[in-house]
Amino acid sequence: MTVVVPIGSAKPAPEAKPERVGVLLVNLGTPDTADTRGVRVYLKEFLSDPRVIEDQGLRWKLILNGIILRIRPRRKARDYRKIWNVEKNESPLKTITRAQAEKLAEAIADHDHVVVDWAMRYGNPSIRSRIDALTAQGCDRLLVVPLYPQYSAATSATVCDEVFRVLAGMRAQPILRVTPPYYDDPDYIDALAVSINAHLATLAFQPELIVASFHGMPQKYVDKGDPYQAQCIATTDALRRRMGLDASKLLLTFQSRFGFDEWLQPYTDKTIAQLAKDGVKRIAVVTPGFSADCLETLEEIAQENAEIFKHNGGEQFAAIPCLNDSEPGMDVIRQLVLRELQGWI
Repeated sequence: MTVVVPIGSAKPAPEAKPERVGVLLVNLGTPDTADTRGVRVYLKEFLSDPRVIEDQGLRWKLILNGIILRIRPRRKARDYRKIWNVEKNESPLKTITRAQAEKLAEAIADHDHVVVDWAMRYGNPSIRSRIDALTAQGCDRLLVVPLYPQYSAATSATVCDEVFRVLAGMRAQPILRVTPPYYDDPDYIDALAVSINAHLATLAFQPELIVASFHGMPQKYVDKGDPYQAQCIATTDALRRRMGLDASKLLLTFQSRFGFDEWLQPYTDKTIAQLAKDGVKRIAVVTPGFSADCLETLEEIAQENAEIFKHNGGEQFAAIPCLNDSEPGMDVIRQLVLRELQGWI
């Protein structure tokens, strides 16, 4: 039997939203406040991620909740207060990442259907909140940009994990792309060299050598197949060629050890101490694994490692800023985003 539905009773189709593209810059994360409570909340989220600490068993949970979260937040809060952006009441990482997003939006403003936003993997603004905001603006395509030149499971992969978790709860998922690591991208290497040379030109001394310090990771992670160490080596080799320096003038080291496992070597702090003991008086340190200055660059390198160098006989120490939202740095991000948006814009 055929049923005829009167035209007057048919519901009109919902109006289609205009197609828009969301671009989401993502960095590691930061506490919301520079006090013990704020740092504790941040560290709990960070250190409870199995990408960061792979063994999340009972022993680790006892150590994390019984020791680390009782002791470490107070000390790290003091470190954050040394570098805190008091005017905006936020960490420099948050200030810089926001500026990167704003400048990227300006740089690609001729593509008026592209919306740029930013998020932190741990802390705020969360990836979930910013994906929700982008889809609410009609973005049915999403380009996620992990702001890590070198890939590692503990950085780039965990960004993807969180994005996938958010999308898993959505009925109408946006089409997804993720930018690749850019550790040997010629634009990135050139930007590093330009930035380093520009900063060196402002110094009142000439460094005897440059230390390229990357964030460390447990050696066993690399042994299991993480490509991070190889990509750090590739970045350093490319930078040496670009700047005309050999391995004795541009050293590769790894910083930020945590726990008792063996981490990637050589260690930054031990290398810097040994250089001073060996009679090196003037050095500069660059951190090519960070797209924006943060606690690890502004406090650990520029303050803690500067003190280590001088305590052991060194005299002049310079911490070279990250690319941040500088013109060379923004050109790297812009080129990366435009390349990955091909076919969408």
